[in-house]
Amino acid sequence: MADRDGPLTNSLTPVQRRRLQAILSVGDTPAERIAYQHTVLCQTCLPYRDPGQTVRVWQRQQGAAFLRLEAGAVPDPQARQYVELGLPYGSRPRLILSHLNSEALKRGSARVDVEHSLTAFVRRIQDRPPTGPEIRRFKDQLTRFAACLIRLAIGVSEDRLIQVDTKIIDAFELWRGKDERQRIMWPAVVELSPRYFDSLTRHAVPLDERSIGALANSPLALDVYAWLAQRLHRVPGGKPQAVTWSALFEQFGFGFSRLRDFRREFLETLRAVQAHYQAARLEADADGLVLRNSPPPVAGRLVSIARLPG
Repeated sequence: MADRDGPLTNSLTPVQRRRLQAILSVGDTPAERIAYQHTVLCQTCLPYRDPGQTVRVWQRQQGAAFLRLEAGAVPDPQARQYVELGLPYGSRPRLILSHLNSEALKRGSARVDVEHSLTAFVRRIQDRPPTGPEIRRFKDQLTRFAACLIRLAIGVSEDRLIQVDTKIIDAFELWRGKDERQRIMWPAVVELSPRYFDSLTRHAVPLDERSIGALANSPLALDVYAWLAQRLHRVPGGKPQAVTWSALFEQFGFGFSRLRDFRREFLETLRAVQAHYQAARLEADADGLVLRNSPPPVAGRLVSIARLPG
C-alpha cells in the first residue's frame, strides 16, 4: 500500500489536506466522541446511489450477514393519503444511523431527539456550519430510513441463523418544517425498535466520530472503515486471513460493471481509510487483501454506554 505520508498526502487538495492533517491526530489522542454501527451493517451495505423510485427492495449478503430493506411510506396530511418514499442511499443514512446508535447507547434509551441532536452532529462532522439545504437532505434520508422495513440476519453457527424483522426506527413523530411548501413531514423524535436496540447493545461496533466525519463524502469509504473496524481485531493473531477480489466485489461492488474498475476505486478508497485507521494491518496483492490482527480504531466496546435499567 502507498505510504500514508507520501504520495497520498501530496495528491490532496488544500481542503483534503486539512482534513487529513486533522484526522491524523486520531492516532495520538483517544476518541472524544464515539459513533456506533451495528455489526451486520458493518458487513453489508446500503445503496451507494439512488436506485430510483421504482426500486422498492434492496438485498445484500456477505458471509453470515444478511440485509434486506423494503422502502416505506409516510402520510401527507394535505393529500390525506400515504406517500411512497424511496430507499435510503449514499453517505447520509450511514452517518445518521451511526448518530442514532450513539445517542441511544449513550443515554441508555431507544428514544432520540433528532431535531436538535442531528444538526449538532452534522456541524461536528463537517468543516463548516450546515446550510439549510444540507440539513434538508439529511432529513430526507432520515425520513426514508425511518419509514423503511429492515430485515437483519446473522449466522451464529453452521446450522443456526437468527433473523430480526423490524423497522430499525420503530416509531417517530412527524413535524412539518417552516417551509409551507414542504410536502413530506420530517421526524423530530425517533424511537429505535426494542429488538434492534437490544441487538445493538450486544452487537455495536465503536467508531471514531472524527474518522467518519473525514470520510463522510464517500459511502464506500464509510463502509470499508466500518468493515475493517469490526473485522481486523477478530483475525486470529499470527493467522492472516485472505479476502479475494471477487468476494470484495460481491460485498462492495454495487454499481461497478467490471471488477478491474472496482479494484482501482477500492484501492484508492482503502488508502484514504488507512490514513484514518492507522493501526489497520493489511496488504493488497493480485489476489485480494490479506488481513492481519489489528487493534480496533476505538479501544474497548460500549465503554460510554449509560447503564441500562435492570
